[in-house]
Amino acid sequence: MQSIIGTGVALVTPFREDFSVDTEALRRIVNFSVDGGIEYLVILGTTAENATLTEEEKELVITTVVECNNGRLPLVLGVGGNNTMKVVEELQSRDFSPFVAILSVSPFYNKPTQEGIYQHFKRVAEASPVPVIIYNVPGRTSSNMLPKTVMRLANDFENIVAIKEAAGDMVQAMQILKDKPEDFLVISGDDMIALPMVLAGGAGVISVIGQGFPKEFSEMIRLGLNRKVDEAFKKQYLLSDCIDMIFEQGNPAGIKQVFQSLGIADNTVRLPLVSVDESLSERIDNFVKKVDK
Repeated sequence: MQSIIGTGVALVTPFREDFSVDTEALRRIVNFSVDGGIEYLVILGTTAENATLTEEEKELVITTVVECNNGRLPLVLGVGGNNTMKVVEELQSRDFSPFVAILSVSPFYNKPTQEGIYQHFKRVAEASPVPVIIYNVPGRTSSNMLPKTVMRLANDFENIVAIKEAAGDMVQAMQILKDKPEDFLVISGDDMIALPMVLAGGAGVISVIGQGFPKEFSEMIRLGLNRKVDEAFKKQYLLSDCIDMIFEQGNPAGIKQVFQSLGIADNTVRLPLVSVDESLSERIDNFVKKVDK
């Protein structure tokens, strides 16, 4: 799975002021990310606000990104949920030929036990026609997939090839890195600790800020992978203030403000999310102007 080493970006779904999907802005974001040097694109992750998209809108987003990308970069599709059988049904019915892997989140809201998480991903692995990246994000799911469960899944299923680890816990990430099978990839799901995770043996990141600053962020990760530590941390410290800012009032409100500041897309989000306030908007705008110089 060399295609998912480096920087992937969890694409936003841009909306017009009337809350309809803005496909032209989505194409601009895809091109901006590709031209900026990122390694792969992730469609319909959490950052895409897919919880508020209709099935027709999801298909529109997928079609738009696949057509715009036109084979330039590997594509990963978000396929997850808290109804195991519904996830399995999608895996059995969708055409996955454009995708190198799926990203599948640990079940949210239900708060399954570790055995429940294992059994969920067992069914996902058995149904998926493409490799599976499991996704641990306790801040959104209310349950933490523990390293022991990750190791069971990594060892028991050949097509579970990676984890997007977004617990924000370096000790937990290092436990997974220490115990993982040699060819199992550990991908950061947290922009602020992506570089430390890479330096500890991680394979890269699925990033939010990477689509707003693709050149700077993807270069930071490549420097980390090549063990050019001092140069990599210079990039980290350049972006660290903005990493904090884009999550300060929720994701993807912050990164959408970056795109508005760049003139690429509007900052509209769908309820229950709201756009960032005037103070944060001004701070992000000032940061973007500084980096763009």
